[in-house]
Amino acid sequence: MRVFHRNVWRVGLLCTVILLFHSARSFSAEGWPQWRGPNRNGVVTEFSAPQNWPETLDLKWKVSVGSGHASPIVVEERVYIHARQDGEEVVSCLELETGERLWRKSYPVSYTANPAATSHGKGPKSTPVWSDNKLFTLGISGILSCFDARTGDVKWRKEFSDKFPRTSPLYGTAMSPLVESGLLIAHVGGPDQGSLIALDIETGDLSWSWDGDGPGYTSPIIVQIEGTKQVVTQTQNYCVGLSATTGELLWSIPFTTPYDQNIVTPVVYEQNLIFSGTKKGTMAIRVTKQADGWATEQIWHNPKLSMYMSSPVISDGLLFGLSRQRGGQFFCLDPRTGSTLWTSDGRQGDNAAILTAGEMLFFLTTNAELLVARRNAKELELVAQYTVAESPTWAHPAILNQRFLIKDASTLALWSVK
Repeated sequence: MRVFHRNVWRVGLLCTVILLFHSARSFSAEGWPQWRGPNRNGVVTEFSAPQNWPETLDLKWKVSVGSGHASPIVVEERVYIHARQDGEEVVSCLELETGERLWRKSYPVSYTANPAATSHGKGPKSTPVWSDNKLFTLGISGILSCFDARTGDVKWRKEFSDKFPRTSPLYGTAMSPLVESGLLIAHVGGPDQGSLIALDIETGDLSWSWDGDGPGYTSPIIVQIEGTKQVVTQTQNYCVGLSATTGELLWSIPFTTPYDQNIVTPVVYEQNLIFSGTKKGTMAIRVTKQADGWATEQIWHNPKLSMYMSSPVISDGLLFGLSRQRGGQFFCLDPRTGSTLWTSDGRQGDNAAILTAGEMLFFLTTNAELLVARRNAKELELVAQYTVAESPTWAHPAILNQRFLIKDASTLALWSVK
């Protein structure tokens, strides 16, 4: 019996090692294929911190790509970026090592920015997603495209003016699509009228549609709850969970922010979903399956820490984010209870892209400062700070081991620790 148990243990260990190895290979091949990284949660899966951080980063290359807040993605040593040049939206593919352009595709897009958002330009704001040698982009006016990632050829394209009177929210489309089980999931439409849709990635044919609310600016995530894969996001007026296979609405919570600015990508901690929004604080919700359907329960609510455009990260049982207090204030809270563990000095900026890798945290502020900190439950422990651009950096960076892809107002640059 001991021999049997020992063999079972060895087989289990071997399976675990194979699974981890396969996962590592998958991440290595994909690099940074979508919004907020391989798992869409701001966690960097490949990173080795230097023994000593240098005084300055090494600029490998810098190229002009156009305006917009869309983040770069990287797959198989190729960089993909969606931007605007003159009156066109442009999709470019670059060689990671050199920045050399491999292909460029464009299409005309007429767009007038809302007066309250003119400083943000005419987009695009949505980060592309890569899957199965296909690249998917969602433009500022709601044009959804599928490109052959190897050649740039358009495989299919959708625009939704025949269905909605307005095809983008008040301040332009900003949600970043995702791919799940062969389906491209995106929230299209405009104020008060929209659809969360799932399209076949090969054909663009509609698989399912939920027409319950207009889009917010939040990028959805996929969560498995009690055996059911769910699309979880913030719409214009709600936090919702839909079946990822059928689009059925499973649960919803009323959630509105001033000027309909639901922006923050939710994160998951253990069994809880964590949401935030301007002037809404931060809250944790537990979703459970009942005999008569799905139920939600608020586990905790921290009214003092409200996030606006910046999405948080979970690192080793701690949640790190940027609140709007005091002109932008980094914070750490306990995701089990919602209690505040520390807040930083103020005036950190309007927004910051936050990523985590091992014990390190990265904060890219809109004033082009890349802050490197060590994970700490007591204080903001900075270990390095770098200026990485000469213009605002609203786009999220892509982190590839010790290299940083940074998009500023009009250029894309690759920086390296060594």
